[in-house]
Amino acid sequence: MNKFIESIKNIFAIEDLRTRILNTLFFIAIYRLGVYVVLPGVDPTQLKTGAAGLFGILDTLLGGAFSHASIFALGIMPYISASIVLQLLTIAVPYFQKLQKEGESGRKKINQYTRVLTIPIVLAQSVGFIATINAEAIINPGTFFTVSTMIIITAGTLFCMWLGEKITDKGIGNGISMLIMIGIVSRLPGAIIGEAAAKGVNKSLIFLLEMVVLFLVVMAVIVLTQAVRRIAVQYAKQVGGTTQLDAQRQFIPLKVNAAGVMPIIFAQSLMFVPAIVASVWQNQSDTASYIGVKFSDYTSWQYNLTFALLIIIFTYFYTAISVNPNQIADDLKRSGGFVPGVKPGRDTSEFIDEILTRVTLPGAVALALIAIFPAIALLLGVTRPFSAFYGGTSLIIMVGVVLDTVNQVQSYLLMQHYDGMMKSGKLRGRTAQPISVAS
Repeated sequence: MNKFIESIKNIFAIEDLRTRILNTLFFIAIYRLGVYVVLPGVDPTQLKTGAAGLFGILDTLLGGAFSHASIFALGIMPYISASIVLQLLTIAVPYFQKLQKEGESGRKKINQYTRVLTIPIVLAQSVGFIATINAEAIINPGTFFTVSTMIIITAGTLFCMWLGEKITDKGIGNGISMLIMIGIVSRLPGAIIGEAAAKGVNKSLIFLLEMVVLFLVVMAVIVLTQAVRRIAVQYAKQVGGTTQLDAQRQFIPLKVNAAGVMPIIFAQSLMFVPAIVASVWQNQSDTASYIGVKFSDYTSWQYNLTFALLIIIFTYFYTAISVNPNQIADDLKRSGGFVPGVKPGRDTSEFIDEILTRVTLPGAVALALIAIFPAIALLLGVTRPFSAFYGGTSLIIMVGVVLDTVNQVQSYLLMQHYDGMMKSGKLRGRTAQPISVAS
């Protein structure tokens, strides 16, 4: 405990770090206040409590802004959608491929395109959001309400995007991810209190066991997030003028879960298709009715098996488009590096691709297990709000953002010659600087 208190003192002893932390807290406070500002023309007392299905997941990621019909009802999600579209375009369209290779200037142009694309996406999604508001909650329905709500929601999303960029520039961590994480964490205390109340005094031991299992699941997600397969890289001795650089040995870190949370998001969006299609034919076919029932229940084995298989498939797909072995091999060749025992160029690319394929399988299976664990927890008697934190999108995002923030704080402490936040079990980046994997 004394070491922890000393680390906190070290953090606030650094003026720049202290300012960034306070800026981050200030921007987060503004975002959370906006979540509770209801759209004009909507009666909050008539709103439905909670949301189900895909809307329930979206509401969790937005910290309740969706169900509250807030001015931040769609939050930063349209910007995330635009980012995914631009990332896919960099694979299929030569112009965007060229921009990606231009370095910082190219990234700035892609970011600008992402911002512009966010506007039509949020306008389209705002129409769908208005349709989800129950009629009793709309005071004066009509064209004026629809148009004004679309404009307000669009402005709210752009403001959230601005807040995220400000957190990145003036605060700590990735601002966009930080806003999503804060929305998820905001529901954790209520979920824990609700679970404790549901168990009561008679089942307090079961509640403690649930907390232990949750801790173990979080540790497993941390291991999955941090796990890498290191490929050794050797750099030949270089002579420049009067300076001679000795041969260096570094490594390429290939993450076991290079796709992050995206496979779960992609798979989740497709899991609603069978139920929707089956609903059209449910009155004409017993098979369609059976499919509709099973795929509407996310605790059924049919739903979870299909969900897990889709996650594994999408993990390979997203890893393939986010990690380019050919580009890694080309970058190594240009910088004078090589993998010991492997010829530069095509052989290196094939070697990296083979290793990436192998390490992705355990990562994909682990990701699938984490994704279906909330359904297992619900079947075992955990309440629905609390079971959502046993895995899935929420837990992976929380762990990823927290680790990224800790890494950034750690780097500030090391630059100021402090020992850092951890006296033992030091973070990987302290002993060696890995080569960045180009995507």
